[in-house]
Amino acid sequence: MNKLVSGRHLVFINRQFATGNLQPAVNNLSSADYTSQNIKQPLYFKTLIFILFSLFLFSCKSTRHVIKEPIKEYGADFLFEKLKENEFKFDWISAKFKLDIVIDKKKNSLTGQLRMRKDSVLWVSFSPALGIEMARLLITTDSVKFINRINKTYFLGDYKLVNNFLDSNVDFDVLQSILLGNDLTYYEDGKFRASYDGKEYHLVTSERRKLKKYMKTRQDEERIFIQNIFLNTETFKITQMKIKEIKKENKKLSATYSEFIPVSEQLFPHHITYDLIAETPVKVDLAYSKISTDKSLLFPFKISSKYTRIQ
Repeated sequence: MNKLVSGRHLVFINRQFATGNLQPAVNNLSSADYTSQNIKQPLYFKTLIFILFSLFLFSCKSTRHVIKEPIKEYGADFLFEKLKENEFKFDWISAKFKLDIVIDKKKNSLTGQLRMRKDSVLWVSFSPALGIEMARLLITTDSVKFINRINKTYFLGDYKLVNNFLDSNVDFDVLQSILLGNDLTYYEDGKFRASYDGKEYHLVTSERRKLKKYMKTRQDEERIFIQNIFLNTETFKITQMKIKEIKKENKKLSATYSEFIPVSEQLFPHHITYDLIAETPVKVDLAYSKISTDKSLLFPFKISSKYTRIQ
């Protein structure tokens, strides 16, 4: 910032010389006045040189503050506390997104809108390039609803049906966290190991379970994650999270968060890449835009009577 201020002053002074505004006015001066002006010139230019020199020193001094302190190695408790302090906090959030998804080497591109109320509702509208809605998704803590406008079908169910179909075991908390670049909210936090690889901090746990008071189903009890979290050394934001279930060694999800931008005086990942390592690999590139957290939201979900329910 100080460099910018110094630069502006120099540009301003150069322009004044170029236009002659810093030269003494000589037109319409008497000989006495002109002599007086000449006497004052040495003092004037000494002052000008002093200002320029001061600005130069000021600029050089500001540069020294950019030097970073050596990276320190911290324990797991400290890093986890800093992670939580710097998580993206919100009550409501809305955003537009562009999504490129590659399944078995076949790529499709979509755009859409996302709306969310913390720990409560996730609403997503999907559109192809033409902008006409093709599907709508509504997820709560205990239900999953989906409308396919192309096939004129809809689905109403719970996580058990979805997880059985996808051979997975996720819940609302997991979805909310990986979409925003936050850690799992209602899971144990006392079994992490910390390390530093020369670039980022690591937090690793091999048995992360949901907190007992938040367990509602048998699936919650059976869900045990192996988790590897990478943290930026300056912001303590999650830059990458690798997660897999102990019982499903053949499946692993990696989420990489980058291009952080300021949103509501916090840092938010503009770009996210998801890599699902499975029998059929899936890669998703997600780019957010027009992110807002300053107003309450509606989550419209009306099913046409002409649509057929998927069992």
